[in-house]
Amino acid sequence: MKTPASTAPLQPAAPEILPPRKTKQLAGWLVLIAVLIVCSIRTKVTPYQLITGLPQMGSLLREMFPPDWSYLPTIWAPMMETVQIAILGTTLGGLLAIPVALLSASNLQVSRWISLPCRMILNLVRTIPDLLFAAIFVAVFGIGPFAGMLALVFFSFGIIAKLTFEAIEAIDPGPLEAMTAVGANRMQIIRFGVVPQALPYFMSYLLYTFEVNIRAAAVLGLVGAGGIGLLLDRALGLFRYDRASIIILLTLVIVLVIDYGSTIIRRKLL
Repeated sequence: MKTPASTAPLQPAAPEILPPRKTKQLAGWLVLIAVLIVCSIRTKVTPYQLITGLPQMGSLLREMFPPDWSYLPTIWAPMMETVQIAILGTTLGGLLAIPVALLSASNLQVSRWISLPCRMILNLVRTIPDLLFAAIFVAVFGIGPFAGMLALVFFSFGIIAKLTFEAIEAIDPGPLEAMTAVGANRMQIIRFGVVPQALPYFMSYLLYTFEVNIRAAAVLGLVGAGGIGLLLDRALGLFRYDRASIIILLTLVIVLVIDYGSTIIRRKLL
């Protein structure tokens, strides 16, 4: 004997509810899109401006090519001066960053009366852009490479110290605890426990900052801080875009060579 089918009314399907994670992701994307739209409206940045400016960009590129190769002997010495400014600024900034990074690291049990001011100094230095540093030092010391070198010292100091003390805080605490247990003093802990772990990262940050400083040093000359930027500013002011293009190409070659060499060094260190 067959069992009669149930006569209970069909229940309506429950509405599909998004998981909390997907809801958060959707809300995050909506907030991001809303922020981009508001920023675009407030700054009057629209795709229409880009489209209308493309013909002018094309005409500028036509004026830049072919480059004025006869200008290359003139710009070679200022380019080498730019590289030298970057070397000095990066090296001196990196040396100044070492003690500040050690004093800022929280896992080295440094007094808060010392570590907090050090971190505040780093925040202040990183707040000021390198071009503003260059303009200040040009006003103080006059036009020339010395002002550009000082600007890169402060710029390098802020970046390297910040990244290095964060790397120190992320090192393995085991060796530090073991050395503390056997009675090692602060200098011994830093020398044998911190330096071997943090040194590869410090060198990597130093090389990365040097790459950035090559590009920055080429721009600092626009405010009178020496280097190739002075000739670039002059070429742009005289509408000699063919000379500006050879300066840009030489800068690109120098940056690529340094980037390739520093990549090899970083791979061997890390």
